Amino acid sequence: MNEKFADLGAPRRIWAVAAVNGDIERLETLHDYLATRFGLRDRIVYLGNYLGVDSPYNADVFDELLAFRAALLAKPGIEPCDIVHLRGPAEEAWLRLLRLQFAPIASQTLEKLMASGVEAYLRLYGVSLNDTRSMARAGSIAITRWTNQLRALQRYVPGHESMFCSMRRAAFAQVKSTARKLLFVPAGFDCARSLEDQAEALWWTTASFHVSGRAQSNYSRIVRGFDSVNNGISLDEEAVTLDGGCGRGGPLACGSFAPDGRLLEIVTVGGPGIFESTPYNEPANDEFLPAAKAAANAPVWEHGIAGVA
Repeated sequence: MNEKFADLGAPRRIWAVAAVNGDIERLETLHDYLATRFGLRDRIVYLGNYLGVDSPYNADVFDELLAFRAALLAKPGIEPCDIVHLRGPAEEAWLRLLRLQFAPIASQTLEKLMASGVEAYLRLYGVSLNDTRSMARAGSIAITRWTNQLRALQRYVPGHESMFCSMRRAAFAQVKSTARKLLFVPAGFDCARSLEDQAEALWWTTASFHVSGRAQSNYSRIVRGFDSVNNGISLDEEAVTLDGGCGRGGPLACGSFAPDGRLLEIVTVGGPGIFESTPYNEPANDEFLPAAKAAANAPVWEHGIAGVA
């Protein structure tokens, strides 16, 4: 796994989790289900935007993500690289806030970051919004001292800094027999650019989400987890949107994909204890399947507690 992109290889299947936006109940319900399904040669990719600006449960969401990761790693054969967290628009905004002293006009940059959800992270670490706006009008030296304080606040909470350091811009899987990849992105993709040249298009774009041109020959499907205009889940064609509006009144969605891009299952969680799973194409049986099922059924998860039975 490199610094920017996670190479998922050619797993049995990939579970892609849409934007959570601070909805702890839906995330817990989804994790309860995935704990019985995730096994050897599976991957899970969280597509970003974990916190919600108005959610009172943001700290719980981070704790849940960290605890579930630990629970999966307690299963035999599961490796750290099997679990990937992407930076959504809100996470990218937080990282850019930590470098605010380098912005040409700090106050203008801050307003853009606020529109992308960085307020959720300010609230998570107990930082005043008014103080933040006042600091953005200060000089670069004062802003540098302040951003160093923000880094210290994040470092103080166990697991937060390491998770942020592990977050990637995008993830991809590829079957050896084809040149086309299955790509997972936070919020957008510019089909006129290569993956390495996407820049801000992965998080902020005015273009419609679709797959065309050179991207059609490079990717079997592109899956995103957040839609800024909240148009709902879309499973059509090569461009897939999993954002059902979680944290904004809608369900939390999770798609299971084969590395060639086939949708195997779609799970939607509409509330505490309420979910719907719709199977599509089952993955082909192989020599790993019995062991994968055994690992998936290992009882190692109970809401935030990792252990081995």
